[in-house]
Amino acid sequence: MKIQRHSFSAFLFGIGALLLALTPGAIAAAPAAETVKLRTISLGMVSEVPPVQIEEHFRDFVRYVARKLSSTSDIEGKVVVAPTALQLAKLLEEKKVDFYLESPYPTYVINGQGAAQLLLRRWKSGMAVYHSVLFRKKDGGATRLEDLRGKMIALEDPGSTSGYFLPKMFLLRKGLRLTEKPTPEAKVSPKEIGYVFTYSAEKIVDLVLSSKVAGGAISNDDYGRLDEKKRAVVAILAETEDLPRHLLSIRKDLPAAAANRLRGVLLSMHQDEEGRKILEKTDNTTKFDILPGGEESVRRKFVEVFRSRDKN
Repeated sequence: MKIQRHSFSAFLFGIGALLLALTPGAIAAAPAAETVKLRTISLGMVSEVPPVQIEEHFRDFVRYVARKLSSTSDIEGKVVVAPTALQLAKLLEEKKVDFYLESPYPTYVINGQGAAQLLLRRWKSGMAVYHSVLFRKKDGGATRLEDLRGKMIALEDPGSTSGYFLPKMFLLRKGLRLTEKPTPEAKVSPKEIGYVFTYSAEKIVDLVLSSKVAGGAISNDDYGRLDEKKRAVVAILAETEDLPRHLLSIRKDLPAAAANRLRGVLLSMHQDEEGRKILEKTDNTTKFDILPGGEESVRRKFVEVFRSRDKN
Protein backbone atom coordinates (compact mmCIF):
# COMPACT_ATOMS: atom_id res chain seq x y z
CA MET A 1 0.00 0.00 0.00
CA LYS A 2 1.50 3.33 -1.02
CA ILE A 3 0.32 6.09 1.27
CA GLN A 4 0.03 9.53 -0.38
CA ARG A 5 1.43 12.29 1.77
CA HIS A 6 -0.04 15.73 2.15
CA SER A 7 1.37 18.50 -0.06
CA PHE A 8 3.24 20.95 2.15
CA SER A 9 2.11 24.52 1.65
CA ALA A 10 4.59 27.08 0.44
CA PHE A 11 4.84 28.88 3.75
CA LEU A 12 7.02 26.07 5.14
CA PHE A 13 9.91 27.71 3.39
CA GLY A 14 9.53 30.66 5.76
CA ILE A 15 10.18 28.72 8.95
CA GLY A 16 13.84 27.97 8.27
CA ALA A 17 15.08 29.75 11.37
CA LEU A 18 12.81 27.71 13.58
CA LEU A 19 13.83 24.47 11.92
CA LEU A 20 17.49 25.23 12.53
CA ALA A 21 16.80 25.39 16.25
CA LEU A 22 16.52 21.62 16.60
CA THR A 23 17.76 20.95 20.09
CA PRO A 24 15.90 17.97 21.51
CA GLY A 25 17.25 16.57 24.73
CA ALA A 26 18.48 13.05 25.20
CA ILE A 27 16.13 10.42 26.54
CA ALA A 28 16.93 9.79 30.17
CA ALA A 29 17.87 6.31 31.16
CA ALA A 30 15.22 4.46 33.15
CA PRO A 31 15.75 1.58 35.56
CA ALA A 32 15.07 -1.74 33.88
CA ALA A 33 12.50 -2.67 36.53
CA GLU A 34 10.51 0.57 36.18
CA THR A 35 6.93 -0.08 35.08
CA VAL A 36 5.60 1.48 31.89
CA LYS A 37 2.57 3.46 33.06
CA LEU A 38 0.56 4.15 29.94
CA ARG A 39 -3.07 3.47 29.15
CA THR A 40 -2.58 3.96 25.41
CA ILE A 41 0.30 4.21 22.92
CA SER A 42 -0.60 6.29 19.87
CA LEU A 43 1.14 6.09 16.50
CA GLY A 44 0.84 9.25 14.42
CA MET A 45 0.82 9.33 10.62
CA VAL A 46 0.63 12.16 8.07
CA SER A 47 -1.67 11.35 5.18
CA GLU A 48 -4.58 12.61 3.10
CA VAL A 49 -5.72 9.03 2.61
CA PRO A 50 -8.98 8.35 4.57
CA PRO A 51 -7.97 7.65 8.19
CA VAL A 52 -9.74 4.30 8.23
CA GLN A 53 -7.35 2.99 5.56
CA ILE A 54 -4.29 4.17 7.47
CA GLU A 55 -5.60 2.74 10.73
CA GLU A 56 -6.19 -0.63 9.10
CA HIS A 57 -2.74 -0.64 7.50
CA PHE A 58 -0.88 0.01 10.78
CA ARG A 59 -3.28 -1.66 13.22
CA ASP A 60 -1.31 -4.89 13.70
CA PHE A 61 1.93 -2.96 14.10
CA VAL A 62 0.73 -0.61 16.83
CA ARG A 63 -1.16 -3.37 18.66
CA TYR A 64 1.97 -5.51 18.72
CA VAL A 65 3.96 -2.60 20.16
CA ALA A 66 1.27 -1.91 22.77
CA ARG A 67 1.18 -5.55 23.85
CA LYS A 68 4.95 -5.77 24.21
CA LEU A 69 5.36 -2.52 26.15
CA SER A 70 4.17 -3.93 29.44
CA SER A 71 3.63 -7.42 30.84
CA THR A 72 1.74 -6.10 33.86
CA SER A 73 -1.01 -4.00 32.28
CA ASP A 74 -3.08 -3.74 29.14
CA ILE A 75 -2.07 -0.85 26.88
CA GLU A 76 -4.29 0.13 23.98
CA GLY A 77 -2.59 0.73 20.63
CA LYS A 78 -4.08 3.53 18.52
CA VAL A 79 -3.36 5.09 15.12
CA VAL A 80 -3.92 8.84 14.81
CA VAL A 81 -3.91 10.40 11.33
CA ALA A 82 -3.12 14.07 10.65
CA PRO A 83 -3.54 15.65 7.20
CA THR A 84 -0.39 17.79 7.50
CA ALA A 85 2.99 17.63 9.20
CA LEU A 86 2.32 20.74 11.26
CA GLN A 87 -0.95 19.31 12.52
CA LEU A 88 0.88 16.16 13.58
CA ALA A 89 3.37 18.36 15.44
CA LYS A 90 0.45 19.93 17.31
CA LEU A 91 -0.91 16.50 18.24
CA LEU A 92 2.51 15.55 19.63
CA GLU A 93 2.57 18.74 21.69
CA GLU A 94 -0.92 17.95 23.01
CA LYS A 95 0.21 14.39 23.92
CA LYS A 96 -2.37 12.89 21.56
CA VAL A 97 0.43 11.16 19.64
CA ASP A 98 3.32 9.31 21.29
CA PHE A 99 5.46 8.34 18.29
CA TYR A 100 5.34 8.60 14.52
CA LEU A 101 6.93 7.34 11.31
CA GLU A 102 8.09 9.65 8.51
CA SER A 103 10.75 10.23 5.87
CA PRO A 104 13.60 12.71 6.50
CA TYR A 105 12.19 16.07 5.44
CA PRO A 106 8.77 15.82 7.14
CA THR A 107 10.60 14.53 10.22
CA TYR A 108 12.85 17.60 10.08
CA VAL A 109 9.79 19.87 9.89
CA ILE A 110 7.82 18.13 12.64
CA ASN A 111 10.70 17.80 15.09
CA GLY A 112 11.66 21.39 14.37
CA GLN A 113 8.47 22.47 16.12
CA GLY A 114 10.04 21.27 19.39
CA ALA A 115 7.57 18.59 20.46
CA ALA A 116 9.38 15.47 19.19
CA GLN A 117 12.81 13.92 18.82
CA LEU A 118 14.41 11.16 16.77
CA LEU A 119 14.56 7.68 18.24
CA LEU A 120 15.32 5.02 15.59
CA ARG A 121 15.88 4.39 11.91
CA ARG A 122 13.31 2.33 10.01
CA TRP A 123 14.39 0.05 7.16
CA LYS A 124 11.33 0.74 5.02
CA SER A 125 11.06 -1.32 1.81
CA GLY A 126 14.13 -3.17 3.02
CA MET A 127 16.35 -0.09 2.70
CA ALA A 128 18.46 1.60 5.38
CA VAL A 129 19.32 4.65 3.27
CA TYR A 130 18.27 6.16 -0.02
CA HIS A 131 18.96 9.14 -2.25
CA SER A 132 17.66 10.97 -5.30
CA VAL A 133 18.71 10.34 -8.88
CA LEU A 134 18.51 13.18 -11.37
CA PHE A 135 18.25 11.74 -14.85
CA ARG A 136 17.60 12.65 -18.49
CA LYS A 137 16.74 11.01 -21.77
CA LYS A 138 19.97 10.06 -23.54
CA ASP A 139 19.11 12.07 -26.63
CA GLY A 140 17.44 14.86 -24.63
CA GLY A 141 20.20 17.43 -24.99
CA ALA A 142 21.09 18.07 -21.31
CA THR A 143 24.39 16.41 -20.47
CA ARG A 144 25.27 18.57 -17.42
CA LEU A 145 23.17 20.05 -14.63
CA GLU A 146 23.88 23.53 -16.02
CA ASP A 147 22.25 22.48 -19.29
CA LEU A 148 18.91 22.37 -17.46
CA ARG A 149 18.76 26.17 -17.33
CA GLY A 150 15.94 27.43 -19.48
CA LYS A 151 14.31 23.98 -19.43
CA MET A 152 11.71 22.09 -17.42
CA ILE A 153 12.18 19.15 -15.06
CA ALA A 154 9.64 16.90 -13.35
CA LEU A 155 9.51 16.29 -9.58
CA GLU A 156 7.18 14.11 -7.55
CA ASP A 157 5.25 16.13 -4.94
CA PRO A 158 5.82 18.99 -2.47
CA GLY A 159 6.07 16.62 0.50
CA SER A 160 8.50 14.12 -0.95
CA THR A 161 12.05 13.91 0.40
CA SER A 162 13.60 11.99 -2.50
CA GLY A 163 11.24 13.30 -5.18
CA TYR A 164 11.46 17.00 -4.30
CA PHE A 165 13.47 18.34 -1.37
CA LEU A 166 16.69 16.38 -1.90
CA PRO A 167 17.03 17.16 -5.62
CA LYS A 168 15.87 20.75 -5.17
CA MET A 169 18.33 21.53 -2.37
CA PHE A 170 21.06 19.73 -4.32
CA LEU A 171 20.48 21.98 -7.35
CA LEU A 172 20.26 25.12 -5.21
CA ARG A 173 23.63 24.34 -3.66
CA LYS A 174 25.01 24.10 -7.20
CA GLY A 175 23.99 27.73 -7.71
CA LEU A 176 21.00 26.93 -9.91
CA ARG A 177 17.68 28.74 -9.58
CA LEU A 178 14.41 26.77 -9.60
CA THR A 179 10.87 28.01 -10.18
CA GLU A 180 7.67 25.99 -9.91
CA LYS A 181 5.53 26.03 -13.06
CA PRO A 182 1.88 25.03 -13.60
CA THR A 183 2.43 22.77 -16.62
CA PRO A 184 5.32 21.22 -18.57
CA GLU A 185 4.51 23.60 -21.44
CA ALA A 186 4.95 26.77 -19.34
CA LYS A 187 7.65 29.25 -20.31
CA VAL A 188 11.00 29.06 -18.54
CA SER A 189 13.48 31.93 -18.55
CA PRO A 190 17.09 31.21 -19.61
CA LYS A 191 18.38 31.83 -16.06
CA GLU A 192 16.09 29.39 -14.26
CA ILE A 193 15.07 25.75 -14.17
CA GLY A 194 11.33 25.24 -14.22
CA TYR A 195 9.76 22.30 -12.42
CA VAL A 196 6.34 20.67 -12.30
CA PHE A 197 4.88 18.15 -9.87
CA THR A 198 3.54 14.86 -11.20
CA TYR A 199 2.59 13.09 -7.93
CA SER A 200 3.96 9.87 -9.40
CA ALA A 201 7.44 8.53 -10.10
CA GLU A 202 6.04 6.73 -13.13
CA LYS A 203 4.75 9.99 -14.60
CA ILE A 204 8.15 11.60 -14.10
CA VAL A 205 9.76 8.86 -16.17
CA ASP A 206 7.05 9.14 -18.83
CA LEU A 207 7.51 12.91 -19.16
CA VAL A 208 11.28 12.50 -19.55
CA LEU A 209 10.98 9.70 -22.10
CA SER A 210 8.41 11.63 -24.13
CA SER A 211 10.78 14.67 -24.13
CA LYS A 212 8.13 16.87 -22.49
CA VAL A 213 10.70 17.74 -19.81
CA ALA A 214 14.50 17.81 -19.95
CA GLY A 215 14.99 15.77 -16.80
CA GLY A 216 13.49 14.37 -13.65
CA ALA A 217 14.31 13.21 -10.15
CA ILE A 218 13.21 10.01 -8.42
CA SER A 219 14.54 7.87 -5.58
CA ASN A 220 17.33 5.43 -6.31
CA ASP A 221 15.01 2.50 -5.55
CA ASP A 222 12.46 3.79 -8.10
CA TYR A 223 15.29 4.23 -10.58
CA GLY A 224 16.50 0.71 -9.85
CA ARG A 225 13.06 -0.67 -10.69
CA LEU A 226 13.08 0.74 -14.23
CA ASP A 227 12.80 -2.02 -16.79
CA GLU A 228 15.67 -2.71 -19.18
CA LYS A 229 13.98 -0.92 -22.08
CA LYS A 230 13.57 2.34 -20.17
CA ARG A 231 16.97 2.16 -18.52
CA ALA A 232 18.60 1.79 -21.94
CA VAL A 233 17.35 5.22 -23.04
CA VAL A 234 18.01 7.27 -19.90
CA ALA A 235 21.22 8.60 -18.36
CA ILE A 236 22.04 9.83 -14.86
CA LEU A 237 22.88 13.52 -14.52
CA ALA A 238 23.69 13.43 -10.79
CA GLU A 239 22.94 11.63 -7.54
CA THR A 240 22.36 13.30 -4.18
CA GLU A 241 23.74 12.32 -0.78
CA ASP A 242 22.25 9.39 1.14
CA LEU A 243 19.76 9.92 3.94
CA PRO A 244 18.02 7.43 6.24
CA ARG A 245 15.17 5.79 4.33
CA HIS A 246 12.64 6.33 7.12
CA LEU A 247 12.63 7.38 10.76
CA LEU A 248 10.76 6.88 13.99
CA SER A 249 10.41 9.79 16.42
CA ILE A 250 8.77 10.15 19.82
CA ARG A 251 7.22 13.08 21.63
CA LYS A 252 9.88 14.71 23.79
CA ASP A 253 7.94 14.35 27.03
CA LEU A 254 7.20 10.65 26.65
CA PRO A 255 8.12 9.11 30.04
CA ALA A 256 11.65 7.73 30.05
CA ALA A 257 10.53 4.22 30.99
CA ALA A 258 8.10 4.13 28.06
CA ALA A 259 10.67 5.60 25.64
CA ASN A 260 13.33 3.08 26.60
CA ARG A 261 10.90 0.16 26.51
CA LEU A 262 9.56 1.29 23.12
CA ARG A 263 13.12 1.41 21.79
CA GLY A 264 13.78 -2.11 23.04
CA VAL A 265 10.56 -3.54 21.61
CA LEU A 266 11.24 -2.06 18.17
CA LEU A 267 14.92 -3.01 18.05
CA SER A 268 14.07 -6.65 18.74
CA MET A 269 10.86 -6.84 16.70
CA HIS A 270 12.52 -8.41 13.65
CA GLN A 271 13.93 -11.20 15.84
CA ASP A 272 10.45 -12.35 16.84
CA GLU A 273 8.50 -14.44 14.31
CA GLU A 274 5.24 -12.58 14.84
CA GLY A 275 7.01 -9.23 14.83
CA ARG A 276 8.89 -10.07 11.66
CA LYS A 277 5.66 -10.95 9.83
CA ILE A 278 4.00 -7.73 10.96
CA LEU A 279 7.00 -5.68 9.84
CA GLU A 280 6.88 -7.32 6.43
CA LYS A 281 3.19 -6.46 6.10
CA THR A 282 3.94 -2.88 7.13
CA ASP A 283 5.51 -1.53 3.92
CA ASN A 284 8.01 -4.40 3.77
CA THR A 285 9.91 -3.09 6.78
CA THR A 286 13.04 -5.13 7.52
CA LYS A 287 13.78 -3.82 11.00
CA PHE A 288 14.42 -0.81 13.19
CA ASP A 289 17.96 0.04 14.23
CA ILE A 290 20.01 2.67 16.05
CA LEU A 291 20.45 6.01 14.30
CA PRO A 292 23.76 5.98 12.40
CA GLY A 293 26.16 8.17 14.36
CA GLY A 294 23.49 8.95 16.92
CA GLU A 295 20.63 11.44 17.04
CA GLU A 296 22.86 14.52 17.02
CA SER A 297 24.70 13.34 13.91
CA VAL A 298 21.45 12.75 12.02
CA ARG A 299 20.03 16.13 13.04
CA ARG A 300 23.19 17.88 11.87
CA LYS A 301 22.94 16.07 8.56
CA PHE A 302 19.38 17.25 8.11
CA VAL A 303 20.37 20.85 8.81
CA GLU A 304 23.20 20.56 6.30
CA VAL A 305 20.96 19.11 3.60
CA PHE A 306 17.76 21.10 4.14
CA ARG A 307 18.89 24.54 5.37
CA SER A 308 19.60 25.97 1.89
CA ARG A 309 16.32 27.11 0.45
CA ASP A 310 15.00 29.70 -1.91
CA LYS A 311 11.79 31.68 -1.49
CA ASN A 312 9.60 29.59 -3.83
